[in-house]
Amino acid sequence: MKFVIVGYGRVGTRTARILGSEGHGVVIVERDIDKVDRSREEGFETVQGDGNDESVLESAGIGEADAIGGLTGDLNTNFAACMIGKEHDCRTVLRIDEDYREEIYEKYAADVDEIIYPERLGAAGAKTALLGGDFNVLADLTEQLSVASVIVPDGSPVIGDRVVALDLPGDARIYAHGRGHEAMTIPLPRTRFEAGDTVAVMASPETLDDVRASLKGT
Repeated sequence: MKFVIVGYGRVGTRTARILGSEGHGVVIVERDIDKVDRSREEGFETVQGDGNDESVLESAGIGEADAIGGLTGDLNTNFAACMIGKEHDCRTVLRIDEDYREEIYEKYAADVDEIIYPERLGAAGAKTALLGGDFNVLADLTEQLSVASVIVPDGSPVIGDRVVALDLPGDARIYAHGRGHEAMTIPLPRTRFEAGDTVAVMASPETLDDVRASLKGT
């Protein structure tokens, strides 16, 4: 898979390293020359320029990318990059910083595939680790949100449907998908459900049972 990462700061750097270590193609877009140099020293293909400039993203190969992450500290740049990526049929991931507010989430959520706010996710990960758990089991991420993994059984009504287009109960969303013994990754637009697939879903705790039922057909 090929990813375009806009921003090589704290979040972008860690994301790129993880994707690169898993064998994915990663292209960095960064305007700061020092960060550009650091990215290239780490072996990443890097394009210097603004992530809200379509010509810059085209130079980074946005037309062939599976997904784009707007991961800078500037929300406007991140959103512009995602909108350009959307026009090129990419999956779009938008970073919102620590000044997260519900009205900001609601403003942008309908236009991108996923919104991340690293500070809150980092805290959730720390809590889960301290409790001795992992993200393959049910873990409260916030007071309103939980994550669970579900295996799609034979006979499920979702088999053959596109993963990213599935309409789940409430505000539930699929954020990762795996097949067989493969590690779970973000689902691509063309990926369709098969029996035995595993998906990770985010949902409010009160809708999790309904989500499981819709995926299992029970």
